[in-house]
Order: sequence, then C-alpha cells, then structure tokens
Amino acid sequence: IIKGHTVIPYAELYGCFRKTDVRNDSVVWDMYSDRPEGTPAYLYIYGKGQECGNYNSEADCFNREHSFPKSWFNDAPPMESDLFHIYPTDGYVNNRRANYPFGETSSPSWVSSNGSRVGPSSLSGYSGVVFEPIDAYKGDFARTLFYMAVRYYGEDVMWPGSGMVSGAQPKPWAMDMLLVWHRKDSVSSKEISRNNA
Repeated sequence: IIKGHTVIPYAELYGCFRKTDVRNDSVVWDMYSDRPEGTPAYLYIYGKGQECGNYNSEADCFNREHSFPKSWFNDAPPMESDLFHIYPTDGYVNNRRANYPFGETSSPSWVSSNGSRVGPSSLSGYSGVVFEPIDAYKGDFARTLFYMAVRYYGEDVMWPGSGMVSGAQPKPWAMDMLLVWHRKDSVSSKEISRNNA
C-alpha cells in the first residue's frame, strides 16, 4: 500500500503542511513547541512569512524537520521529501535536536519551552546524546519511525543508519522504547487527520 508513493518535491512541503499540520485559524501544529495541556510560549501562523531563514532562538521561524534525520539515509530521494516523516517545527529546536536519536534523558543539558529535552540517554542499550519529545507526541514519533522501517524495508541496505537504527530498522533498545511510546500515547485524531491529508 505505501511502497512507490508519489514523490512530492522538497520545496513544496511548506504548502503541504498547510493541510497536514494545521490547527485552528491557520496555526502551525509544531510538536516541538506545542503544549497540549496549556498555552504554548509562541505560535506560528501560515502565510505570515515565518518559514526559516535564520534563527537565533526559539520563536524566530519554523522549518522542515526530518524526524528520521537525512544523514541516516544519505539525504537521498525519495526519503528526503517523504512527508510522512517530515514535520513543521521551530527551527531552533530542530537545530538543537540535530541528528540525535529520539530517546529519554533524566539529566538534560537543554530543555525547550514546551519541555522537549536534549541530554545523555538514560536507557540501557544506548549511552549517547538523545532528543526526548514531550509525552503527548512520543507515540506520533514512534509510529513515524515504524513507518520508515516498513516503507523502506529492503531499500535501506546502504543507509548509514545511526545509534538508533540499522538502515531504517530500529535497534533493540530503540524498538523497546518506541513500542512503549506507541502504547502510552495512542493514535490521536490529529495523527489520523494528518495521515489522511
């Protein structure tokens, strides 16, 4: 069903986000700044010219976040513009995430305005630096990585991977964590609407 999808040019993703990642009143649904249980520190509005550019801190602009980092697949097509793993996110937080694996950290070196964290992994099986999104979106990101593993199964043999994945396949520590995230943060109407769009 998902193999051989229609490739969308990378430059057109901002236009796609207006249908896939939009809240009420044209607000960008940014999982790196959103606070589902409260008021976000800042919002982005589609059509207000806040696509990145340059940024020095949070709330400067938003850009296209490859939740499965480009360096993990050599920045190659069609993964480079596969909308299922690319989200609009604050440029500064995206930059702080860098190409670190998703993970959990109990001693963060940096925390974003919505509580996303960067720091050393607190899970056994991986000791490097990780990026931990807030609990409300952990399931979304887990299912995104599962999508990559299924969609590119067999096509990922030459991918460099990372400390989190071999090709597109999660390593054992990551698989265990992602399954927990998936179970604790079940599929939301936001996620269904995005996939349908």
